[in-house]
Amino acid sequence: MFQTLKNAWKVKEIRKKLLYTFLIFVIYRLGGYIPVPFLDSTAIAEMIEGSNNLFSYLNTLSGGTFSRATLLCLSVSPYINAQIIMQLLTFAIPALERLAKEGEEGRKKIGTITKILALVIALFQSWAYYLTLKNAGALTYTTGFSKVLAEIIIIACFTAGAMLVIWLGSLIDKNGIGNGMSMLIFAGIVAELPESFGNIFATLANTGSVGYIILIPIIIIIFVLMIAFIVFMDNAERRVPIQYAKRVVGRKIYGGQSTYLPIKVSMAGVLPIIFAMSFMSIPQTIAMFTGEPTQGTVWYTIYNCFTSTHPVYATLYFILIILFSYFYISMQYDPVEIANNLRQNNGGIPGIRPGKPTSDYITRIVHKLTLVGALFLGVVALFPIIFAQITGISNLALGGTSILIVVSVALETVRQLESQLMMRHYKGFLD
Repeated sequence: MFQTLKNAWKVKEIRKKLLYTFLIFVIYRLGGYIPVPFLDSTAIAEMIEGSNNLFSYLNTLSGGTFSRATLLCLSVSPYINAQIIMQLLTFAIPALERLAKEGEEGRKKIGTITKILALVIALFQSWAYYLTLKNAGALTYTTGFSKVLAEIIIIACFTAGAMLVIWLGSLIDKNGIGNGMSMLIFAGIVAELPESFGNIFATLANTGSVGYIILIPIIIIIFVLMIAFIVFMDNAERRVPIQYAKRVVGRKIYGGQSTYLPIKVSMAGVLPIIFAMSFMSIPQTIAMFTGEPTQGTVWYTIYNCFTSTHPVYATLYFILIILFSYFYISMQYDPVEIANNLRQNNGGIPGIRPGKPTSDYITRIVHKLTLVGALFLGVVALFPIIFAQITGISNLALGGTSILIVVSVALETVRQLESQLMMRHYKGFLD
C-alpha cells in the first residue's frame, strides 16, 4: 500500500489528483467547524453523546460535525439516502431500469435525479433536525429576533451545507482520486481518530484501576486484528472457472481460453449495516420528537428493547444485517444476465450446461457467499456492543462500521491508484 502511494506520487498527473483530493478534504473539514447561527453546540453534544438514535449514526458519518451543529452537519447522509432510494426505484420501475442501461447518458440522467432527490431529503432532514433541537432546548434566539426567520436561516444553512458536500464529492469524482462521497466519509472518520482514542485512554487512565490500564494494549491489538480481518474479507473471493469454446475462422482458431469469474464474499459492503442501523434507530429517534415514553406502557417496553444494551437489540440487529445483505445483493447481482453473457460469448462453466443450469449454479454460489459476507458484517457491527458489555467502555473510538468504511475506502483507493499506474507504465505495440 505504501509502495503504491510512493510510486503514485512520482507520477505528475496522479500527484496533482492526490493534492486536489487533499485540498477538498481541507475545505470539507473547515466547513465542519463553521457554526450555524442560533444553536447551542454544547446542548447538542450532550443530546447525542451516548445515545443510540439516528443522530448518533449521522454524527459518525459526518466525522463529528453533527454534534457540533456546523454548516456541514448533514454531511453525505442526504445523498446516501437518495442513492439507496434510487437503487430501489431502479429495481422496481422499468423506465429507470432502461435508463440505467443506456450507458453514460443514462447514468448522467440518473445522477441528476439523485441530486434532486438528495435536495428534497436534505430539506426534510434539516427541518426534522430543527424540530428536534427545538424540543431539546438547543436553540438560542436573540432578543426580539423573529423565530420564523431564525428557523428559515437554520434550515437553509443545513440544506446548503448538504448540497455543498455533494458538490465537493463530485469534484473529487471528476478531478481527484476515488469515489467522492466515500472519500469524504473517510476523511471525516479519520480526522476524529486522535480525539476519539484520546477520550478512551483518558477514561481508562482516570479509573486508576490496573485492570483498565491493561485494556489499553488489548484495545490496540484488537484494533489491529480487526483491520487485518476486514482486509482479508474484503479481498476474499470465489473464482468460478470459465472455459471459452474454440472457433475456427478461416485458417485461424479463436477462443479456447480458460479464465475465471470472480465473486466477492463481501459484495454488499457496508450498506446492509447502514440499512439495519437506520431501522434499529427508529424508536429512539421517534422518542426524540415525542419525548421519553411513560414507564409501564407498551411503547416504553418497545423503546427499551431498542437500546444497545438490550439482548433483543443485538439479536434483531444481527438478523437484519443478514436479511438486508441478501436483499441488496439480489438487486445488484443478476446470475441470469451473467449466464446469458457467457452463452453469447461461447463461454461456460466446465461440467455445467449453459442457460438456466449455469444461472442456478451461480445463484447457489452467490447465496453461500452472501451468508458468509453477512455473518462477517454482523460480527463487525456487533463487536462494539459486545466489547462494551464485557468491559463497560461504551465510547469505543471506532465502531465496527467506522473501521469497515475506513479500511474499505482505503483498499479501493489503492486499487484505483494501482490501475492508473499500470495504465501509465503499460508498453503497447508502438513502444
